[in-house]
Amino acid sequence: MSQPIAIPQNPNNHVVGPSMSPSSPFSSPQMKVKVLHPVENVHLRLLLLENISQDAVAAFRAQGFHVDHHAKAMSEDELIQALPAYHAIGIRSKTKITARVIKAATKLLVIGCFCIGTNQVDLPAAAQAGIPVFNSPFSNSRSVAELVMGELVALSRQLFDRAHELRNGIWNKQSKNCWEVRGKTLGIVGYGHIGSQLSVLAEAFGIRVVFYDVLNIMALGSARQVESLDVLLAEADFVTLHVPELPETINMISTAQLTLMKKGSYLINNSRGRVVDIPALIDSLKSKHLAGAAIDVFPAEPGSNGAPFDDQLNEWSSTLRAIPNVILTPHIGGSTEEAQRLIGEEVAQSLTRYLDYGSTVGAVNFPEVDLRAMTQDQSDHIRVCHVHKNQPGVLKAVNEALSPYNVEKQYSDSKGEVAYLMADISDVSIEEVTKLRELISATSANILTRFLA
Repeated sequence: MSQPIAIPQNPNNHVVGPSMSPSSPFSSPQMKVKVLHPVENVHLRLLLLENISQDAVAAFRAQGFHVDHHAKAMSEDELIQALPAYHAIGIRSKTKITARVIKAATKLLVIGCFCIGTNQVDLPAAAQAGIPVFNSPFSNSRSVAELVMGELVALSRQLFDRAHELRNGIWNKQSKNCWEVRGKTLGIVGYGHIGSQLSVLAEAFGIRVVFYDVLNIMALGSARQVESLDVLLAEADFVTLHVPELPETINMISTAQLTLMKKGSYLINNSRGRVVDIPALIDSLKSKHLAGAAIDVFPAEPGSNGAPFDDQLNEWSSTLRAIPNVILTPHIGGSTEEAQRLIGEEVAQSLTRYLDYGSTVGAVNFPEVDLRAMTQDQSDHIRVCHVHKNQPGVLKAVNEALSPYNVEKQYSDSKGEVAYLMADISDVSIEEVTKLRELISATSANILTRFLA
């Protein structure tokens, strides 16, 4: 009879209840969930960049992970030098995880984007290397929506210009070209989590709301979906953008679209820097066709606080900064204490679920696979996490390797060229785990195989 696997000991390990277990949807309050770890007892190392929330740092350390935390982003060359020592990395929007970086990161298991977007990561390259990527698509929605509401009022009252003048000792009280937002029309481009929340807030101010989205979406309140972007641009007094950066959204607002906007209207962009053709926007502002703009994101952004935002970074920078009634902010849409705490919690939980339990629920580039938690009395059980190429014959080969054992549960799924299988098997010795790893890893479709116990 085979000997049960000895569970690696760690002073930070503890039994968690169902509310804390990331993969226990069927557990009861009486169930004692088993905390899993790599069979090799690898001491997992995490690299967190761009001043990610200290709550996330604390959460990872509470799980027994080694965490290195840095306030700044890293360049591609810096990442290539640093990442081979780490099993996971957490970034925000400035750090670029390229295919070259992924190829060099030989230990990397998972990437966490502590923000909404994931376009800073080469998602196909990560998937092909067996690396799921997680983000937080909803946690800063409220913060961005509130920022837009503040910008609506500030632009319509020329608030930033008047405040700047008074700080410089100039009293310039005026009402010309200053308006209430009540009764005006807000056009929302992209009616997702941010756009829909903004819609509700705007109506509370007495603003009419129209929106355009590539999908037919049920409107909230009295908002109305229009059939095209052109219709929205012609109707709205304020246009705000909430779309991802995709090939079809790059420069989606350029000369032709700005010309369609009402004379005296305003443009707000808190989405992605390349969605707006900035030189075309400058021309529209200088010609007085637009009365103002608020821009929170830019095609090129400094890598750290205190770095210059100048013409070397974006050749039009000084021109844009000199135009009246233009609000420029340093990518602060989701930068509130509440948003960063929620983002830190959500992404930290996703990374922990994958590292400790193999769950890929919520991954943006990977098949979503999960299994219910093991219990404490299943001491001789192991979990197989097998990332492989999506091709015929893989399940047959894996199941042949697992056939000497009782497969308690198994689930697999695929996404594009990558597939992922999880299986819990029982009555396995540590020697047999080594043999199983050799058998499964030797299959032609293998990308990455982990064993958790």
